[in-house]
Amino acid sequence: MLFTTLRHYLRPYRFPLLAVLVLKVAETIAVLTLPTLNASIINEGVVAGDTDRIWSLGGLMLAVTVVQGIAAVVATYLAAKASMGLGRQMRRDIFTHVQRLNLEEVSRFGAPSLITRSTNDIQQIQMLVFMVCAMMLMAPIMLVGGTIMALSVDVPLSGLLLVLIPLLLVVVGALTTRLLPHFKVMQSRIDRVNLVMREQIQGVRVIRAFVRQDERRRVFDEANDALTATSLSIGRLFALLMPAVQVIMNLSVIGVYWFGSQRVISGGMEIGDLTAFVNYIMQILFSVMIAIMLVVQLPRAQVAAERYQEVMAVEPAITAPATPVHLPAPTGSPAGPRGREVRFEHVTFRYPGAEAAVLSDVDLVMRPGRTTAFIGSTGSGKTTLVNLIPRLLDVTEGRVTIDGVDVRDLDPHELRSAVATVPQKAFLFSGTIRSTLRHGKKDADDAEIWDALEAAQAAGFVQDLDDGLDHDVDQGGVNFSGGQRQRLAIARALVRDAGVYIFDDSFSALDYATDARLRAGLPAATDGATLVVVAQRVASIRHAEQIVVLDEGRVVGTGTHEELMSTCPTYSEIVLSQISEQEAA
Repeated sequence: MLFTTLRHYLRPYRFPLLAVLVLKVAETIAVLTLPTLNASIINEGVVAGDTDRIWSLGGLMLAVTVVQGIAAVVATYLAAKASMGLGRQMRRDIFTHVQRLNLEEVSRFGAPSLITRSTNDIQQIQMLVFMVCAMMLMAPIMLVGGTIMALSVDVPLSGLLLVLIPLLLVVVGALTTRLLPHFKVMQSRIDRVNLVMREQIQGVRVIRAFVRQDERRRVFDEANDALTATSLSIGRLFALLMPAVQVIMNLSVIGVYWFGSQRVISGGMEIGDLTAFVNYIMQILFSVMIAIMLVVQLPRAQVAAERYQEVMAVEPAITAPATPVHLPAPTGSPAGPRGREVRFEHVTFRYPGAEAAVLSDVDLVMRPGRTTAFIGSTGSGKTTLVNLIPRLLDVTEGRVTIDGVDVRDLDPHELRSAVATVPQKAFLFSGTIRSTLRHGKKDADDAEIWDALEAAQAAGFVQDLDDGLDHDVDQGGVNFSGGQRQRLAIARALVRDAGVYIFDDSFSALDYATDARLRAGLPAATDGATLVVVAQRVASIRHAEQIVVLDEGRVVGTGTHEELMSTCPTYSEIVLSQISEQEAA
């Protein structure tokens, strides 16, 4: 999974990576050349007292060092460019892919996990690429080259490698084997901390209202302690790993000097060669250590790649057809030019894996210039039903059409451009009021924005702000009251020139007077479009031309308020639970 991911995303950087390989070979050759030059200075210059030889070889060493430095800097730059480019493209792809998933597919992973997968997981893969390019490419070259150079200096002394390398592999391998299980649980515990943090921030008002700070602090402490425990376990093993490697390397130096001194005394090798051999031994052991570090990093990156590919492997259920059909131009109606007819033809919807259907055999017509309202108990399927219109969900059976065209035959972008939706939760993006409303229509001018605010009964409080349309909107619109957020969300929809407007319980935070003024002005503001209103409050929908009563996913009544009061017991029960019999009449 990891190598498939790397092969796909590093393809545009194959030439820079090839250049990195060439530069790393050059850098390694320079590194391996320096000990030999140093040995020559000692043997031919210091021991012989030849100052000119010392200067000439010293100058050559300086030149080799400059070449090594340039190669290292350029290779690191190219490695950083490739790894950062890989991370950028992976984040872009997963963000774009998640935008195409429907609500059920997103909830399969959860927002906290998706955030971790698009940030921390990609960072692990990015880090692996950089480490391989910047450091680990040198390891095999250094190992082979260092071994050859050590043998060329003194073959009998090279026998120490047969003891030192296995010893290093055993010690480091034992520690890294214990590291792997911790890396596998690290990402899931980061997910848990993200989840708890997200809940704490989003639910801070509820936590304070119910005085649950201590309990929520305990929940966070449990998640944080679990992550900390895993991190500490990894840290402790790394704390053992580095001293163990240092001990082995220092013992290697002692061993080389001990046996090397015997060789020097016996005349089997020169003192300068002993110095060079020590350097080669250190380079060999260092290359082995780097290779082991790759083994440590690989499992975590492998887990990260699997989690990333799990998201990318989900095929969006809602996709554009190969040959999309286009909506016909609005033909107009007595009430206005923009309305579009919406039909539900024996629609049934069932969530994947669910035994019971959420909606069963819904057959409805919503006509232009008229308001169709949906009412029913909680869980009756109202929101699911209206989500089928802009194709946020797809029907299981039957079909939904707009002006006679099945929504599944339309390009989702064209469909959603024709439908303006105000969801249950009035979420506002950070920016200004102007930029927030332009989410509805990106090229809307100030006159259009003020018209929409006026229709949404939001112009008054916006005008009272010192900076008007330039007033800052915090993430989620938390610097506004619930009613103000709802009115801004409604204005955002009204800015769009849509044929269908869906208001999914969007008046719940408004007082009765504001609700009444807003509903009275909607037909004129929407220019005869088809209005779809979901409400729990009878007062918000009693004047609608068509009221649809839902009960456990089935339509149990359709008509006006007066008709349903006499023909639909479910509707009259809902009405009488909210207002008196005299008011209902």
